[in-house]
Amino acid sequence: MKWLVVLAALVAFAECLHKMPLIKGKSARQTLKEKGLWEEYRKNHPYNPTAKFYNSGTESMTNDADVSPDYCIKLQNLKMHSSAENHNQFNPSQSSTFQWGDESLSIQYGTGSMTGLLGSDTVQVGGISVAKQVFGLSESEASFMTYMQADGILGLAFQSIASDNVVPVFNNMITQGLVSEPIFSVYLSGNSAQGSEVVFGGTDSTHYTGTITWIPLSSATYWQINMDSVTINGQTVACSGGCQAIIDTGTSLIVGPTTDINNLNSWVGASTDQSGDATVNCQNIPSMPDVTFTLNGNAFTVPASAYVSQSSSGCMTGFGQGGTMQLWILGDVFIREYYAVFNAQSQNIGLAKSA
Repeated sequence: MKWLVVLAALVAFAECLHKMPLIKGKSARQTLKEKGLWEEYRKNHPYNPTAKFYNSGTESMTNDADVSPDYCIKLQNLKMHSSAENHNQFNPSQSSTFQWGDESLSIQYGTGSMTGLLGSDTVQVGGISVAKQVFGLSESEASFMTYMQADGILGLAFQSIASDNVVPVFNNMITQGLVSEPIFSVYLSGNSAQGSEVVFGGTDSTHYTGTITWIPLSSATYWQINMDSVTINGQTVACSGGCQAIIDTGTSLIVGPTTDINNLNSWVGASTDQSGDATVNCQNIPSMPDVTFTLNGNAFTVPASAYVSQSSSGCMTGFGQGGTMQLWILGDVFIREYYAVFNAQSQNIGLAKSA
C-alpha cells in the first residue's frame, strides 16, 4: 500500500510538470525589413524598447519593433480578436463557457495602445486548462502588432502591474493546483527556430549545466533584479555604481540607457548609426571581447558569438538603446546564454548556463 501511495504521488507530480515547445518567430523589425517598410516605420516611430515598462498614462509615438514577442506558446481557445485580418481571431459566441466582464481594457505601448474588453473562459496554454481565466479581447491594436507573428500576448509578470488587477494565468495555474511548484522556466535554443521550451511547474535539467544561481527580486512587478555592473576585461563600461535590470523573454535584445549602450558598443568595436543600430565587421566576431553582467554579486558572461547577430545584410550587436531611463532589459540575447527560472512564490530568479 505504501508503494502504491508513493507511485501515485510521483504520477501526480509528473502530471503537474508541463513542458511546452516554443516557436521562434520574426520580430516586427524583421518583418518590416523584409517588406521594405522598416526605414519609413522607424522615422515615424522613434525606437523606445523600454516604453512598455513605464506606465505614465501618456501615449508617446515610439517604436516597439524589437519588444514584440519572438517566442510563441500555442494558446488554445484564446486568440486575439482583432481588426488585423492577418491574425487568428477568437469568437466568443462559439464558446459555451465564455462570459463577458464589465470592464474595458486599455494598454499603452510605445507605438500606440491596445483597447478592448475583458472576458473570461477556460484558457488552454498548451495542455493546461485554466478555468475562469480573465483575459483581454482586443478591438484595436498598436500598429506594430500587425507585423507580429503571434496572435496575442501571454503575460507572466506579477498581478501588481496587471491591467485592471486581473489575476495572471500563472497565478491561476498555482491556485487551481495545475502545477507542482510555483515556478516556470525558459530555455531558448540559440538562433534556431526549434528546440526552445517553457516548463510550467518545474525545470528541465537537460537544458542547463552546473547549478542554478538564485537572485532575489528588487521589485515584484516585472521580474526585476539588482545589477551591479557591466564589465569588459574587468573594466566597468556601463551600470557604474549599480542599476536595475529586468529579465524579459519578450524583448529580443539587451537594452540599456542610451549613453551606457553607446559606450558598450564602442568598447566591443561597433559603429552606431543615427538610428541606434550598432554594426560590426562579421570577420571580427572571433576576436571581440566577452561582456560580463554582474547580478547581485554573481557574474554572467556573454560572448560575442551570442551578442552579435548575423544576417544577409551584415552583423549587428544585440545591444539596443533604451533612452534616458536608467533601466536595463536582459532579453533573449541574454536568456539564450542562461536558462532562466522564475519563482513566483519566493520572488527570485534562477540562472544557469544553458546546455
